[in-house]
Amino acid sequence: MEGIKLIAGNKKAYHDYFVDQVYECGISLAGTEVKSLRLGHCSIKESYCHIRDGEAWINGMHINPYEKGNIFNKDAVRTRKLLLHKSEINKIYGKLQEKGYALIPLRVYLKKSLVKVEIGLCRGKKLYDKREDMKKRSQRRELEKEFKRSNIRV
Repeated sequence: MEGIKLIAGNKKAYHDYFVDQVYECGISLAGTEVKSLRLGHCSIKESYCHIRDGEAWINGMHINPYEKGNIFNKDAVRTRKLLLHKSEINKIYGKLQEKGYALIPLRVYLKKSLVKVEIGLCRGKKLYDKREDMKKRSQRRELEKEFKRSNIRV
């Protein structure tokens, strides 16, 4: 996409969950956190989102402290507020009340000059679903190899 720089992705989320719906939201950050994100120092592997008091929050998102920052550096894994419209928060909250749904961050990226977080409304996968996905992936890989071999011979 035009004007988008990926900072961090969460491949494990796609392995462990079915992503039903995706939302793009802003995130409330301090100045040194933004500078650290521009350098790509971020991890969302162990993070999750929740809704409390009508506001969306992200927990466990690790942003390394900015090297040139001093007293202005914040805690690396503090809880940060997600910026969503009230109607979106209400819609997500309604879905989260159903059994089996979780709110998981999928990507953190720069869109023009703004830091955005892509969160997904997800359902957990069972072990047999994961095996099925791995089988499909290996079959697709084999087909691609075979396709390459057949094109080289021609």
